[in-house]
Amino acid sequence: MESDTRDDVVVVGGGVIGLTTAVVLAERGRRVRLWTRDPVERTTSAVAGALWWPYRIRPVARARAWALRSLDVYATLAERPASTGVRMVEGVLGETGLDEVDGWATARLPGLRAATAGEYAGAGLWARLPLIDMSAHLPWLRERLLAAGGTVEHRTVSALADVAAPVVVNCTGLGARALVPDETVRPVRGQLVVVTDPGIRTWLVSTDASGAMAYLFPQPGRLILGGTAEEDVWSRVPDPAVAEAIVRRCAGLRPEIAGARVLEHRVGLRPARESVRLEREYLSDGRPLVHNYGHGGAGITVAWGCAEEAAGLVGNGAG
Repeated sequence: MESDTRDDVVVVGGGVIGLTTAVVLAERGRRVRLWTRDPVERTTSAVAGALWWPYRIRPVARARAWALRSLDVYATLAERPASTGVRMVEGVLGETGLDEVDGWATARLPGLRAATAGEYAGAGLWARLPLIDMSAHLPWLRERLLAAGGTVEHRTVSALADVAAPVVVNCTGLGARALVPDETVRPVRGQLVVVTDPGIRTWLVSTDASGAMAYLFPQPGRLILGGTAEEDVWSRVPDPAVAEAIVRRCAGLRPEIAGARVLEHRVGLRPARESVRLEREYLSDGRPLVHNYGHGGAGITVAWGCAEEAAGLVGNGAG
């Protein structure tokens, strides 16, 4: 029993970062319990689009390394899209040039090239990237964790020091603002509109001259339209005017969207921070506490790279 306790790790936070970290730890032989306030289907990660790309995340060099490691994993998972929710899909990154990615992505993304005028009215990159259906991927991660011997418990944590485990891993995202506490973690509100898919097979990300963003991600049975990036806005209530503007911008890019039927409105608060906090410290009683939060809108992009680094910190700290 003592050896079981020594290997006990509690991961706090049930979004994609927490789930992936828990999976990596469990598959490395640790006894892992995942504590999540909400069912994984109702976490911020469940709202995501979710396209692989290191978007607005720092530190840049580490984020690229985490992203490329995650790319390797997603490429493998895409061989089983029906179960994992991961597919490799082509599309255009608007307002992005080859010079912005040369040297870190070109060698790892076969077929990456400048978009043609017929593909996009402006400068853009044509790329084949992982596109993840979070409604399938998050439950798949949960089942993979359970299969590795981990457990999932719905619990609310008011203080990390109160978590009864030899090692604690903090993957609480925006919750870290109050829990750590870390006031540098801020919400960036994202609103999406889910519509019937009029037959669109490629994704598109675009930014107009005013800085307004539009993106469309085809997922099984639906098309996800976005989006917004409102800093320091806490409301989770969909704004009808914002939804109309999202549909209008996306229809300006693909006219067939104008007639699509609205299925759902979504709002998520991205856990933004000046840079990701991925490091180990110690609680007042000497127990290791590993932080893995502050990924903004790029949590899915870096999840596996960050999870492996966090697991390494746990391994070094619990011995």
